[in-house]
Amino acid sequence: MKHFSEIDICMKYITPAIQKAGWDIKKQVRREVTFTDGRINVRGNLYTRGKRKRADYILYHISGHPIAIIEAKDANHSIGSGMQQALEYARMLDIPFVFSSNGHGFLFHDMSAQDGKMERELTMNDFPSPENLWARYRKVKGIKSPEEEKIVKQEYHKDESGKEPRYYQSVAINRTVEAVAKGQNRILLVMATGTGKTYTAFQIAWRLHKAGAVKRILFLADRNILTDQTKSGDFKPFGQDIMTKITGRKIDKAYQVYFGIYQGLTSPEEAKKAFKQFSPDFFDCIIIDECHRGSASEASAWREILNYFEGAIHIGLTATPKETKDVSNMAYFGEPVYTYSLKQGIDDGFLAPYKVIRLALNIDDGYRPEVGKIDQYGNEIEDRVYNNKDFDRTLVIDERTQTVANKITEFLQQTDPFSKTIVFCIDTEHAERMRQALVNANVELVKKHPNYVVRITGNDEVGKHEIERFIDVEERLPVIATTSKLLTTGVDTKMVKLIVLEANIGSMTEFKQIVGRGTRIREQDNKVFFTIMDFRKATNLFADEDFDGDPVQIWEPKPEEPIIPPEETNGGEDEEENDQGDTGNGGGSGGIPPLGPPGGEPGEPTKYYIKGVPVNVSNERVQYLDSDGKLITESLTDYSRKNIKERYSDLSTFISRWTSEEKKEVIIQELLEEGVFLDELKKEVGKEMDTFDLILHVAFDQPPLTRQERANNVRKRNYFGKYSEQAQNVIKALLDKYENEGILSIEDMEILKVQPFNAMGSLPQLVKSFGGKNQYLEALKELETELYKTA
Repeated sequence: MKHFSEIDICMKYITPAIQKAGWDIKKQVRREVTFTDGRINVRGNLYTRGKRKRADYILYHISGHPIAIIEAKDANHSIGSGMQQALEYARMLDIPFVFSSNGHGFLFHDMSAQDGKMERELTMNDFPSPENLWARYRKVKGIKSPEEEKIVKQEYHKDESGKEPRYYQSVAINRTVEAVAKGQNRILLVMATGTGKTYTAFQIAWRLHKAGAVKRILFLADRNILTDQTKSGDFKPFGQDIMTKITGRKIDKAYQVYFGIYQGLTSPEEAKKAFKQFSPDFFDCIIIDECHRGSASEASAWREILNYFEGAIHIGLTATPKETKDVSNMAYFGEPVYTYSLKQGIDDGFLAPYKVIRLALNIDDGYRPEVGKIDQYGNEIEDRVYNNKDFDRTLVIDERTQTVANKITEFLQQTDPFSKTIVFCIDTEHAERMRQALVNANVELVKKHPNYVVRITGNDEVGKHEIERFIDVEERLPVIATTSKLLTTGVDTKMVKLIVLEANIGSMTEFKQIVGRGTRIREQDNKVFFTIMDFRKATNLFADEDFDGDPVQIWEPKPEEPIIPPEETNGGEDEEENDQGDTGNGGGSGGIPPLGPPGGEPGEPTKYYIKGVPVNVSNERVQYLDSDGKLITESLTDYSRKNIKERYSDLSTFISRWTSEEKKEVIIQELLEEGVFLDELKKEVGKEMDTFDLILHVAFDQPPLTRQERANNVRKRNYFGKYSEQAQNVIKALLDKYENEGILSIEDMEILKVQPFNAMGSLPQLVKSFGGKNQYLEALKELETELYKTA
């Protein structure tokens, strides 16, 4: 038994033990379950995926409800050697029962234990039955009555494509359903943008509806596009005959699943409050999408809808729960039942990582106009220092806008001119000027494609019609969208590869939402990471400890009227934080600047517009995400050195592994999974260097030899004189091949079928000249040993 591999242990001991305990191997047991996609590592324009996490066994009492995990090891390991890894997986999968086995027995980690002994050893004949573990599961989860159990055991919806919830979606669904079963009626789910919140909401709604826990459901959002996408997309399996969208004032109450936006349900006028056509107990469940927005504020008119249906179960969905002194999601919903962060999504490979390009302009730290300077429209400019916070809000410098547009264009031309791009601007007027500048920077493309650049803002009907085409993965155009607020949240922009920050962003909630526009992955369409181009130092927020941390409630209830933050006052489809107004006529290029700012004197300009200021990029810095989710600035060489040394701590460890590994490609693939791009590293350090020497030089500061030098050293030793003449010719040709193309080129025996080898004889003939296949492989191994002898 001590020679048995892990697979042998599973087949001969673990699986029979599970089956003997009463588990249905086909329905209740899954083997080698891969539950992450492997982190995407990016350097330059290259990427590779890390290892996926895989559990040896997951046991289910009912479909989609994992309750136990087993980690198997071969017989040379101890019975509990797989426990640490299994516990990590169990924490991610929210599984309470964990087993480790080497075929001699099981180590059982039991979350239901109350006698102080959480871990104990079991014989191979003592594995718990499904009924035993389910009883323990109910105990851990606090499921008591048959009614609660019925709700919890309701299965997922399964479609014809075989799509199943990802592991974190399953955790979110199960925790929510269990909370409802136990009587909780205010539930908050925090899931990063791009992780499938609406699909998760659908599965929750499906299970609760099918289990009879709820009959009528309202999906509530603040934009038509969000309800339309949900009704025709994730919620489609409910069937059109029981679903309807609330539009107008006449409401049909014969449906079971309703979709509505706040603006369509409420009104300042009491008689026009459509939600009051329903009785307060009409809905059993309300799902609030993007609940950090209007409904987060206690003083918001939108909260009135939730208060009216207070007897219903309220499930809030958000990527960015709002927690200020005046507004709180958690004060209303309670602590999140589950949180899946951006960092977790990137680590698991379900969300696209990002690189950041920070650009500083020569006027960023301050521009002071000369005394008495007049703007383009005859207004005398106030004499003071203007900086990033002022640009495009109170002072418009035409050359600054064009410099930004030129830099965006330059980046797209160097990467892909048709990469979907969102440019976030100060306000809608700024978005229009940026659109004009980008048109002027891309004249030839705009001649061929008139809608290459568009403005998409809440008050621009033409632009709003472009949203559907912009987010459609099949539509190539439009490519660049300039906006203020409309695209910050909710809109599913799967193909966005470039996000440009040309707005001053002080809100962490807004910043997270903007970053979320790029996190979707479309590997089949070559969208695996995205770039953030920052002209406003907004990405300093990445360094804030709250960026990817757990939400903390800081709301302070006051006896007086709660304050409504500015971003909560209007909301909805036309939400544009535009305290400057929007003339829709451009400006800065011949338009008329908007007049009369709030609180200003009549005729006082809201913005000054000037030209003739030299503007250029003074500094550009590229930053990448490291394995801890931190943005770092480092060269490819430094990054590679760190990752190589994480796998091989010292020189002797690496040399030992290199010389003992039959196929060097295995080592190279392992390094790729760590994000070490050897081909790019060769370009930076030296193309003619052997992969072995490249690693020695970069990671361990060893003086490198070129492939030519290594090959010549072998030729000088002439060790191959012991072989037949034909075999010697093959070895010499292999040396030439190595010198020109590297070690991987000679490892595959198929090389003997191409030039110059095929001119020496057929593959069988060449192998026979060594005495046979095994002897040829031994000779190849010896050649590799000779090549790396000096190490």
